[in-house]
Amino acid sequence: MRNRGSSILIENSRVCLIKRSRDGQVYYVIPGGGIDKGETPELAAKREAYEELGVKIIVKEIFGKVEYKGTQFFFLADIVEGEIGIGTGEEFTDANRNRGTYEPMWVDIDKLSLIDVRPKEVAEKIQSIFN
Repeated sequence: MRNRGSSILIENSRVCLIKRSRDGQVYYVIPGGGIDKGETPELAAKREAYEELGVKIIVKEIFGKVEYKGTQFFFLADIVEGEIGIGTGEEFTDANRNRGTYEPMWVDIDKLSLIDVRPKEVAEKIQSIFN
């Protein structure tokens, strides 16, 4: 079990998600990843946004927590620099990683209930607040 820090980025009625294709499944996740030793959940969310998306963010506030294989922390955040899709994390650079594909993208908030977003309860909360 490993705790995680994730960032919820919303612009123009869209939320940034990562489309995952793995083991014959297609699903979407909120950008984020494991919290390293000595790192806060907020710092993990910032680091992961840079690695996975290629953007620097400002964490604004906690949006929610989910217990699943550890505690997952979700933060509302704003992009301050960079462009979605130019991340350089191991997801994109390690060809031997064999963990499926990662495709960062903007998704219309009103479409969240039509796709498999994990965790579902966070997607539902985003849709209920921002739609």
